[in-house]
Amino acid sequence: MNSEKKVLVLGAGRSAGALIHHLLTHSTKTGFRLVVADADLNAVTRRLQGFSNAEARQLDAGNTEQLRQLVAEAYLVISLLPPALHPGVARLCIQERKHFVTASYNSDEVASLHQEAESLGLSFIMECGLDPGIDHMSAMEVIHRIKHKGGKLTSFKSFTGGLVAPESDNNPWHYKITWNPRNVVLAGQGVAKFKRNNLLKYVPYHKLFTRLEKVVVPGYGDFEGYFNRDSLQYREVYGLTDIPTIIRGTLRRPGFCSSWNALIQMGLTDDSFEMEELEQLTYRDFINMFLVYKPNDTVEKKVADYLGLDENSQVMENLSWLGLFESAKIGLKRGTPAMVIQHLLEQKLVMSPSDKDMIVMQHQFEYQIENKVKLLFSSMVMKGDKNGETAMSKTVGLPLALATLLILEGKLRKAGVMIPTLPEIYEPLLSDLKQHGVQFLEEEQEGYL
Repeated sequence: MNSEKKVLVLGAGRSAGALIHHLLTHSTKTGFRLVVADADLNAVTRRLQGFSNAEARQLDAGNTEQLRQLVAEAYLVISLLPPALHPGVARLCIQERKHFVTASYNSDEVASLHQEAESLGLSFIMECGLDPGIDHMSAMEVIHRIKHKGGKLTSFKSFTGGLVAPESDNNPWHYKITWNPRNVVLAGQGVAKFKRNNLLKYVPYHKLFTRLEKVVVPGYGDFEGYFNRDSLQYREVYGLTDIPTIIRGTLRRPGFCSSWNALIQMGLTDDSFEMEELEQLTYRDFINMFLVYKPNDTVEKKVADYLGLDENSQVMENLSWLGLFESAKIGLKRGTPAMVIQHLLEQKLVMSPSDKDMIVMQHQFEYQIENKVKLLFSSMVMKGDKNGETAMSKTVGLPLALATLLILEGKLRKAGVMIPTLPEIYEPLLSDLKQHGVQFLEEEQEGYL
């Protein structure tokens, strides 16, 4: 490989650590130079310290000409920028004839570039992180295996959660923020849709955290899953067009969803309007603004009455632990209700330096074969390292790094816009991921039709 080839990483946030480290350890052997560009130049410089085959660049993601120059110098571009910016970066990659890899969801804008990318011999790999990414790869490996032996899939459910490891779980919510806190607050907004027993189902946001699936992971106990926004979009991609049941969801520990639902029901996760006089408010004032005017009732009583709960219930205790009934000033000059809740969560549900996060994923397959019904459970659990590398960073960053090396080493011949549901992508990536602790354990049960 030409030693002048450069790999450009756009963005160096929470999920970039494992990606950058893995690429740096392979840069000399594989023969490329790593360029990492971010708005925080000092942070990038610290990440690259001690590696001679890398350079840090200042990035203004809104400056198209600067982006174009960075892309023009590269052989391959990895984008960790906000999803809304990916189409623009992808178009620049087409114009400058560069490969493109990202962990974010494919979009209509990027998908429309498929023919151009294919004709130019460019590989655009989308959805190559954790969820989406590892979920696609691990699910398709099993789906193809079941079909190859003559099985007919009748149900597919898939759940993933970014959580806190059991040894670091020391709050009543059984949760700590391990990824973008804004996404945590806005999770689930919209309508969830899926298919169960050949019936289309829709769950609106205000009911989402009350319609839960129980999930049991060997060695780690019980979880509850709430439905992702659109479980139907992968029917065709997974080759499951006629499957009676298809569900994708997000995992939390039992009890989290009922407490989060209380915030939703009171309107505290609303991001559609900015609040007035926020500078003067305490958290107690804040929550009281959403409640009926009853001057003789305490805020706690009004909340319990509104939610139909006992004042001593676990949900009320969780809201109290969060600090919503305290007389402490919020400390924001302006913001939406969702921004106030995010501000509070970033104080109360923060990971300490000694904490470990945990990724949990489980696929559930039901299929028919030889007049039998079989259930196959495929589960993966990964924890963060003692050295501070999070499981989230590893499970998002490693697939990106491995897909990048697949292209750089000439092992991926397919061009165009794709996601890692193809054997030529998922087989080598799953094999390499297994060496890094991303391993799925399977359990199978069977019955008769």
